[in-house]
Amino acid sequence: MPDALDGPSVRRWARLAADALGRARAEIDALNVFPVPDRDTGVNLHLTLLAGAEAVEALPPTASPEEVWRALGRGALVGARGNSGVIVSQVLCGLADALGPRPPASGPDLADGLAHAARQARASVSRPSEGTILTVLDAAASAARGPAEHGLAGTLAAAVRGAREALRTTPESLPLLAEHGVVDAGAAGLCVILDALAAVVTEEYPERYEVPARTEPTFVIPAQGRGPRETEGPGYEVMYLLEAEESRVPALRKALDGLGDSLVVVGADGLWNVHVHVNDAGAAIEAGLEAGRTRRIRVTYLGGSSRPKAPCTGRGIVAVTAADGLAALFEEAGAVVVRRPSGGMPPLAVLVEAILGAGDEVAVLPNEPEVLALAEAAAVRARESGVRISVIPTKASVQGLAALAVHDPLRHFRDDVIAMTGTALATRFGAIRVADGEAMTSVGVCRAGDVLGLIEGDVVLIGASMAEVAGQVLARMLSGGGEVVTVVTGTGVPAGFAAGIAEGLRAQRPDVELTVYDGGQVLYPVLFGVE
Repeated sequence: MPDALDGPSVRRWARLAADALGRARAEIDALNVFPVPDRDTGVNLHLTLLAGAEAVEALPPTASPEEVWRALGRGALVGARGNSGVIVSQVLCGLADALGPRPPASGPDLADGLAHAARQARASVSRPSEGTILTVLDAAASAARGPAEHGLAGTLAAAVRGAREALRTTPESLPLLAEHGVVDAGAAGLCVILDALAAVVTEEYPERYEVPARTEPTFVIPAQGRGPRETEGPGYEVMYLLEAEESRVPALRKALDGLGDSLVVVGADGLWNVHVHVNDAGAAIEAGLEAGRTRRIRVTYLGGSSRPKAPCTGRGIVAVTAADGLAALFEEAGAVVVRRPSGGMPPLAVLVEAILGAGDEVAVLPNEPEVLALAEAAAVRARESGVRISVIPTKASVQGLAALAVHDPLRHFRDDVIAMTGTALATRFGAIRVADGEAMTSVGVCRAGDVLGLIEGDVVLIGASMAEVAGQVLARMLSGGGEVVTVVTGTGVPAGFAAGIAEGLRAQRPDVELTVYDGGQVLYPVLFGVE
């Protein structure tokens, strides 16, 4: 267990926090009622942490701890999304300011860093409200001050407890939350981020991080004459990056504060991220132009269904894969392919660019469980350009191939998505993998060189022969029914393997139609699909 936060620990935290928010995204979105009920806080926090994690991962392995902290803070600042995302980016920048120049951070150092980050975050908000992420951050920083003698883990455990306790009481400070039976969404996301840091320090990684569910709402008598909450408030969210001298920022804050609410301005060293809700989006942008140079301007309509839609000029499919043969198969079927490194993830910006270049109606095939959250994040970003996007929840390449087989660009987009999704989900998937070391599986201990048979991601068999394990996996998959079998072979498959599979099916299931492809994948020498 590390007793200090060094560069590698911060690297692990950045990626773990981004992944944890990706998994908790929908639960956090469901809590989002303040400051506007646009149900995007989870997505925004996920995108913000993804930007920070990708900036960190772009550094060379020899980068110093200060360089890692700075990359995390600046990456999140540049990629921050939404009110909560901008505030969290300021938290990360504040931690970088406090902890980056020091040696690897100890418990007292972390307490100082959290206190500094809390002050910076609160100062960045024009009109702070209690019962929000700011309240929970203050509580975490205050709690971290106590157990210095317990080291880094004790300090962090106290901070996490303080944050969770404050999260539960957010409805007491913000009646709107009580009215809807929720805690603050941004504060819930902050707790997930702190939980991820605790997991890195304790080296105990839970399967999921707690996000409080809705409770029974508390009835609140509305103010006389108040209409539906959804129709109140400014109509647009305006965000942009601003390159300006610090002396120009106070005048900008004053100008934007007079135009709307939810104003947050974060940054330093000449680069600022500006977020505000206004009715006059043009005036908010002009205020930025008067202060300095603006870029990455984003205007989001907050009114829902009346947002104008761009006309459709073409439909496309984007598929993600790591293997040459699979890439060729997807391209032959008409998909735009995004390559990912084996065992890694494609950059978010590359996936967004591929989506925007594929058409005005785009279906995305992630083809791996870990790519699904990234694809959803890319879709959110690409939708700002008016593209209509649906992420088909394919967890394996064979599901992606099955979905492409029923794709019909002449159908209505919604009908096409339904058909592709239905086919993908109806395709059971399996795989063969060779163990590279001793490990505990759901069916016992495996050792290096053992052949593992997997169905739907779970190990169901351990054997010595690839052909023998493959036959048993297929038999299990077909026991629940199936008429079409797809086999995709990769590297390391013995000669005659495909012919043996075909011979076994002819003997056992002559009614089954078999298709074999050369996929070239490395990690799983054989992939199976059963429809």
